[in-house]
Amino acid sequence: MNLDLRHKQAIVCGSTQGIGKAIALELAALGANVTLIARNEEALKATKQELSTNAGQLHSYLCVDFSKPSELKQIVEAYLQRQPIVNILVNNTGGPPAGPVHSAKTDDFLSAFNNHLICNHILAQACIEGMKIAKYGRIINIISTSVKQPLPNLGVSNTIRAAVANWSKTLANELGKFNITVNNVLPGATSTQRLQAIIENKSSKTGHAIESVSNEMISEIPMGRFADATEIANAVAFLASPAASYINGVNLPVDGGRTGCL
Repeated sequence: MNLDLRHKQAIVCGSTQGIGKAIALELAALGANVTLIARNEEALKATKQELSTNAGQLHSYLCVDFSKPSELKQIVEAYLQRQPIVNILVNNTGGPPAGPVHSAKTDDFLSAFNNHLICNHILAQACIEGMKIAKYGRIINIISTSVKQPLPNLGVSNTIRAAVANWSKTLANELGKFNITVNNVLPGATSTQRLQAIIENKSSKTGHAIESVSNEMISEIPMGRFADATEIANAVAFLASPAASYINGVNLPVDGGRTGCL
């Protein structure tokens, strides 16, 4: 099975912590040249130093705030003038704040739509022509199991994630003929800062201890534990590899069996 990513150029968004960082580290370990995208330059510099260079890679980073899509477009287009071929694009952005959908403000939806779907679209459009030229393209979107089964108290996230999933499937249908695959990875509860924030938010609202809230969430997972970010990264790395050349347009849950539907 060919998992070799040497000579492949990858962009990984949200790559200074959690799932995004784990993905960047894994792609580099498989030989890819990785360009990190996040908004904290110091964290970008630190993460870049952690990336493997065993295959002689040259890694880089772009400091961008996804709340400013027009700025993202300018920065990415300038980057592609220097590096016109990107083989792997991993779209990954921190989820919207928790809360019930009936009390969400319209601006909450607009902000999440820009941060997720619009920024994903800007990046995909920028990379597609290079993927066509290389005859090798992998667009992988980190979304949520909510696209299969909406999650309680994540109203805005449930809504926007579903939009991204349908955008992705449409893109997969259009780009498959160019040897470009588009797939979604749906992480379950994963030990990250975002999960900790969700647990703490629920704890403060219910008055239950953090440990109690955490244990309640774990009880819903057949494997009896939260995922490690590296386990999500492994799924992404496989989809990015030559071995996954005929997998296109799928939603892949990596959730320990928590999602109650197929």
